[in-house]
Parts: sequence; C-alpha cells; structure tokens
Amino acid sequence: MNLEGKVAIVSGGAQGIGKAISLLLAKHGVKVVVNYNRSEKAANELVEEIKTLGGDALAVQADVSNFEQAKHLVDSAVSHFGTLNILVNNAGITDDALFLRMTEEQFDRVINTNLKGVFNLIKHASKTLLRAEQARVINISSISALTGNAGQVNYTAAKAGVIGMSKTLAREFASRNVTVNVIAPGLIETNMTKDLPQEILDKFMQTIPLKRFGKPEEIANAVLFLASDLANYITGQVIQVDGGLVI
Repeated sequence: MNLEGKVAIVSGGAQGIGKAISLLLAKHGVKVVVNYNRSEKAANELVEEIKTLGGDALAVQADVSNFEQAKHLVDSAVSHFGTLNILVNNAGITDDALFLRMTEEQFDRVINTNLKGVFNLIKHASKTLLRAEQARVINISSISALTGNAGQVNYTAAKAGVIGMSKTLAREFASRNVTVNVIAPGLIETNMTKDLPQEILDKFMQTIPLKRFGKPEEIANAVLFLASDLANYITGQVIQVDGGLVI
C-alpha cells in the first residue's frame, strides 16, 4: 500500500467523516487538500494537526455546488502540489422533509451540493486525473440510495445519482486506468446523525446486525483501501460500510 507523495482532495474534509479520511490519508503519506465551505477554523486546525504528524496539507475554501468555486478548488490543489491523484467526493448536506412538505428550494439545495457538487469536482479534476498514474475517484454515497428513506427524497435522489454517475464514469475512465468507486455508509456517528430524532436512531439500531453505529474512521479505512494499489482491479463498485444494515 504505497501512497507516499500522492495528492488528494477531500471535499468536506474538515469535519466528521471527511476529517477522518483526511487524517488517515495523510498518515499514509498523502498530501491532502482539505476542502471546506464554512468551517474555516476546523479546516485550519486539521491542516496544523496533519503537519504536526509530519504530513503536508492545504485548506481551501469552496462551495462545491458552485461550478467556478469547484474549479478554484481543483486549480488550487494542482497549483500547490503539482498534480492530483485522488479525489474523494465527501461533501454533503441534508435538508429533510416529507415529500408533500418539501419545497423546491430544499430539493435544489441538496441536489446541488450532493450530486451536482460531485459532477463539478470530477469535471474540473478529470483532465489531471486522466494523466496521473493509477488515479482514483472515490465518491461517498449512502445506504439510503439503496433503500430509500422517508423524509429524505432530495438526499436519497442525490446519493442514488452519485452511484449512477460513478458507474458510468468507471466505464468512461477505465481506458486511462482511473478507477471510480462508491462507498455507501450506514449510520455513522457524526453531527449529521446526531440531528436525527432518537426514535429513528433506535429503529435503525434494531435493524443493524452488528448492533452499533459506525465510526468515521471505518469509512476512512474503506477510502484508504480504494485509494491504494490493493484496489487496482476494482472499479464501478458500491462498497457498503453499514454493519449489515442493508443485506
């Protein structure tokens, strides 16, 4: 597993799952561009933590739902580190409501970040990735894309779209030895899941065979595997990291 000197962008990389991914990649020698939208303090603190550990990192502000800001993120990474080998599309938001109550603004906001944001970053990063050696695109979806989830038609639609986009790009990029894979987390201990009502959390717990929620580090482990040469022959796949929630 030789990732020394590789360069990665982790969108939404300052907190939660993104932070765990950024840290683990950095610990394995990857130069990490920590993207954030509003959490500047957390991003800068993470960059300092990585540097203290002997790694190299850069914090870049960008709203990935904005096409030009996404371009700025990719350009900043390539300008600072000279190349790009790994793109982790992790940035995501929720804005839940039952379908009959959901507004157009709620739908558009989640689709624009969680789906169009993935398109934006891959679009701008693709030229560099397709020239890089054994480049990787790793997209974070959700098990809700596989099952549906009441109150999250916007989120579920976006995350399902990420899977479809990834499978298509896996076919298109394969000739250039660029793999594209998806990780579908289950219930993970983050600020996002802490906002869910307790009755929903209790209901999910009853259906998880391993009888616990996942940790951000367990998603990061899957990202590390897919980013490494151990996953050279894996592309177009959806890896569920959900404790058996969806079997």
